[in-house]
Amino acid sequence: MKASVTFLLAAVLTASAQQAPKINRIPPPGIEVPAADRAEIESGLKELAAEIAKLKANPKFAAELPNVEIFHKSADWALRYNEIFDPKQIPIAKEHVQQGLARAAALAKGEMPWNTASGLVVRGYRSKIDDSVQPYGLLIPEGLKTGSRVPLHFWCHGRGEKLSELSFIETSQKSAGEFTPDGAIVCYLYGRYCNANKFAGEVDLFEAMADIKAHYSIDPQRQVVRGFSMGGAACWQFATHHSDMWAAAAPGAGFAETAEFFRSFAEGKEAPPWWEQVLWRWYDCTTMAANLANTSVVAYSGEIDGQKQAADIMVKYAAQEGITFPHIIGPQTPHKYHPDSKPEINKLVDAAVVAGNPVMPEKVRFTTYSLIYPKMEWVTVTGMEKEWERADVTAERKDSTITVTTKNVSGLRLALPMLPGNNPPSTVKVAVIDGTQILAALHGQFIEAHKAEGRWITGPAPDAAFKKYPGLSGPIDHAFMSRFVFVRPTGKPLNDAVGAWTKSEMEHAITAWRQVFRGDAEIVDDDKLTADQIKNANLVVWGDVASNKVFNRLSTLSYRETGHSGDPMALPLSWSNKELKFHGQTYDAANHVPIFIFPNPLNPARYIVVNSGFTFREYAALNNSDQTPKLPDWAIVDITTPPGPKWPGQIVDAGFFDESWK
Repeated sequence: MKASVTFLLAAVLTASAQQAPKINRIPPPGIEVPAADRAEIESGLKELAAEIAKLKANPKFAAELPNVEIFHKSADWALRYNEIFDPKQIPIAKEHVQQGLARAAALAKGEMPWNTASGLVVRGYRSKIDDSVQPYGLLIPEGLKTGSRVPLHFWCHGRGEKLSELSFIETSQKSAGEFTPDGAIVCYLYGRYCNANKFAGEVDLFEAMADIKAHYSIDPQRQVVRGFSMGGAACWQFATHHSDMWAAAAPGAGFAETAEFFRSFAEGKEAPPWWEQVLWRWYDCTTMAANLANTSVVAYSGEIDGQKQAADIMVKYAAQEGITFPHIIGPQTPHKYHPDSKPEINKLVDAAVVAGNPVMPEKVRFTTYSLIYPKMEWVTVTGMEKEWERADVTAERKDSTITVTTKNVSGLRLALPMLPGNNPPSTVKVAVIDGTQILAALHGQFIEAHKAEGRWITGPAPDAAFKKYPGLSGPIDHAFMSRFVFVRPTGKPLNDAVGAWTKSEMEHAITAWRQVFRGDAEIVDDDKLTADQIKNANLVVWGDVASNKVFNRLSTLSYRETGHSGDPMALPLSWSNKELKFHGQTYDAANHVPIFIFPNPLNPARYIVVNSGFTFREYAALNNSDQTPKLPDWAIVDITTPPGPKWPGQIVDAGFFDESWK
């Protein structure tokens, strides 16, 4: 999708947004901790940090060390960042230090009691996104036999602006929550705090799941996702985006889209810019209701709960796709579960778990709007004709033929069922895609096909490396769902205004990442970037072509080696101290800065992001349905308007690169 028309409404919207009242910090400031208590906690943290350092020196402890570190982070962040919100949390912080010391002592002796404990257990993992330690809670059934395959239920929590690691861990050690299914492991997701399990909060489920499966034998065909309120919203998005993972999804309350729930077009509100409305399709579950055909859904609402709107609108959109599911309503019930409704929910969920998901269903139905979500069951979309427009695939295996119909799809990979010995069956001979029969040429365990001049051809697209593809499709926020590194400039900027703005925005992004996604962004100076970081991380480059050596290298390298800016590997800009040329337009370099995402010319399998962290700001944190991407693939910012709680300045132009990154 390509758009280069200047969107003047955005400038008006941005200017008014900058005049909005000051937005309260989330999480809010905590209480003052008495000096004696602070000293005691700090002393304990120092001792625990020393024990963790000893354990880090021995590589054999690396996999289990996060189970110790979560207790250090819990007390340390609560104290350091003023996130103790109640005097009752002071002794909890002290207790967490002692729990960390006890776990450290056990691990030093090669003992890991948390791996064999039953009941409520808190664990941690180290995230690949930012190397942060993230907690999650478990409910382990009594008498769980080693090696026995058990169902796994995930619980997504509701909104909690004070849900620090301290309070989350404490709750996870004391409360089993709303549902405790017999014979199943329940995972209580932190979801990186209070973001409705979006972005890094979404990845949290998959990283926690991987850690769980490394320690327990899980039946992948009997997994369930549940949640209530904000957690119900999270449940809806997991149900629609990843429906092939679940035997059942049971959302309660919450929200399922942005426009109606947030009243985005209500009288007196500024209409969001067009690109923001397009990007609602990232997390709007209504747009992907067709995917519910691949799972079982049991929705719940209180009859007099305003958040009943979420299930109502999902029922409506699912019906348009020919899909129905039970919507259990608690009579005359506000924002909570009715006690008579819970057994009814459990009965339906339990039946779905007993039936389980088929390992490889004969028929798959898949809708997506982005290559961020390219896969459903054995179907993977490897290319789209136009991203952020609806793409559909219906695929069916019968006898020796796979029959597929598509819309807005340019590339496909079809996985084949495996026989003993990990061999594909010889009975699959042809695939018919949109009426065109292709040879079932096997590429390992897959059939690959792509569209050329309107017809399907066997094999992957020959120029796929220069197109948007799964894992590398934009927009800007996608770069923060896998490992990223902030590259800090060390040189003199093109001008003082640009230098001051980029420095301020980098500092804002570092703080926002910690507050919203509960991690420390990895930062490296531009002259110390390593080969490993180039290979394995998205590079978030701050500054300009004069101040940042990496930015300068990328821009000059791409032009010098390709010879012309039209090459897919060339960065789409030219930047001097007088003018900024970007995407066919020219801007005054004294007061304009580009923000964009693009394949890194040094490693096209990873992104380069210029001058941006994740794109929603403080205003969006006030309502989780508004935590959506605020900028597309690129934007031009007029920095004479100061950054505000909604925008990094006045957005004078913004848009998407097309499917060839042009």
